[in-house]
Amino acid sequence: MNKSKILIVEDEPPVRQMIAFNLHRAGFEVDEAVDVASARVRIADNVPDLVLIDWMLPDSSGLELTRALKREEATKDLAIIMLTARAEERSKILGLDGGADDYVIKPFSARELISRINAVLRRSGAMESEQALAVGELELRPDEHRLMCGGDELQLGPTEYKLLSFFMRNPERVYSREQILDNVWGRNVYIEERTVDVHVQRLRKALQVHGADKYVQTVRGAGYRFSPAGSRG
Repeated sequence: MNKSKILIVEDEPPVRQMIAFNLHRAGFEVDEAVDVASARVRIADNVPDLVLIDWMLPDSSGLELTRALKREEATKDLAIIMLTARAEERSKILGLDGGADDYVIKPFSARELISRINAVLRRSGAMESEQALAVGELELRPDEHRLMCGGDELQLGPTEYKLLSFFMRNPERVYSREQILDNVWGRNVYIEERTVDVHVQRLRKALQVHGADKYVQTVRGAGYRFSPAGSRG
């Protein structure tokens, strides 16, 4: 039985109740909030494992809440899925760039939502004890969940951390977006390949401070390669 705690931030009672009912049936512990203010109180009292956030909320936007949670030390690694009727690409990119780990478009089935929740929880979970990885100037320390570069610690979101770990364990090999989705997000997960590009850009931005963004190379027409030598292409 899954005991992960999910916070639903949704102001429409029928939608919130439908989600809560199905999550309870799937074995999740469920908490609910109707707006940003009440969500903040719930999270402060007990940080959940994942938050479902509706884009349109009465006191602020779900996107602003997502951005705020990712800025704060206590919640920067919190898994977040945005729920919205906004299906256009621009909104999806805004949501993912704002810190969401996934983006689910209304209307959605309970089965799809639970599948996406499980996928996000899998990839945001604590990594097993492993030896440190060193490639070029980068050192990944799984036991401490830290990335070091030039003696400094670089801050990564949970998905970017897992993406970099995959790259560092498989240097010099070209991977398609589909292969990266399978290895980092997991098979049978309903996520668009465009999501890979968004998270690669976030990873590059974090590595750029020490010039290590050049390690993540775009191979035109094929995908991405991680190499401590050469340029991005």
